[in-house]
Amino acid sequence: MEFFKIRKDIPFMRHALVFNIISLITFLLAVFFLATKGLHYSIEFTGGTVIELAYDQPAEIQKIRRTLEKAGYADTSVQNFGSSRDVLIRMPLKEGQSSADLSKKVMDTLSAEDKSVRLQRVEYVGPQVGRELAENGAMALVVVCLGIMAYLALRFEWRFAVAAIIANLHDVVIILGFFALFQWEFSLPVLAAVLAVLGYSVNESVVIADRVRENFRKMRRASVTQIIDNAITSTISRTIITHGSTQVMVLSMLLFGGAALHYFALALTIGIMFGIYSSVLVMAPIVKWLGVSREQFIRPPKKDKQEAVV
Repeated sequence: MEFFKIRKDIPFMRHALVFNIISLITFLLAVFFLATKGLHYSIEFTGGTVIELAYDQPAEIQKIRRTLEKAGYADTSVQNFGSSRDVLIRMPLKEGQSSADLSKKVMDTLSAEDKSVRLQRVEYVGPQVGRELAENGAMALVVVCLGIMAYLALRFEWRFAVAAIIANLHDVVIILGFFALFQWEFSLPVLAAVLAVLGYSVNESVVIADRVRENFRKMRRASVTQIIDNAITSTISRTIITHGSTQVMVLSMLLFGGAALHYFALALTIGIMFGIYSSVLVMAPIVKWLGVSREQFIRPPKKDKQEAVV
């Protein structure tokens, strides 16, 4: 299915060096913000208090959040838990304050607004759990990267594997750079979004790599630059349809999903935008500069045994 068909190939590779310099600058800025500012971790990683509340009627999440902010409780996560009447609050602990004291003050604050609120449970999430989550998340990221490289190396060629993993890590680092620059909360849903972006971006890389391999067999007299330009141009319509429909769904989560899905959808939005850019203008030029050629995909014809004897 195609919305339109471009008759003349767009010369993407002519400006590949300029785009790669822009990518390198963006990447280095993201690394700089990560090194200087760091990520603003949620309590899943840093430790804190989890408070579960129950109401007699559906809870107004936005009202509860505003009430806690007015009382001076910043960086608080408020969301429904189980049903519309159950509320889960995640709060970082302050120095010299226990979970019991914190839960009592929260109950006093919320009871002044609604007498029907009831305390269900209070739990403390220690920083040790946070370290384990961070280590497991980093391990998941490494395993995903190795799996992507192995898949592309086996299906295509090692040059595509190296180029794709550089492009995909470029997307991941830039997402983290945005979260470090603006100090957005980095939580488990955001980590899930980062892993999803890795898998999503490699899909675009696979499509372009498959078209490049096909063009090497079809366009016998074309240069490597012409083959890559044709591969990218011929997949533009498919890219617009795929990424456009995905972004519509993610945008609906960003606008209407509430605070619980806000940063998850935001990370996906950044990942989708840079995923298109990196697959076209980062991965493809690196493949070319690594020396991809027709001989790597087309085996020379075998000589006839009788001709060999003669």
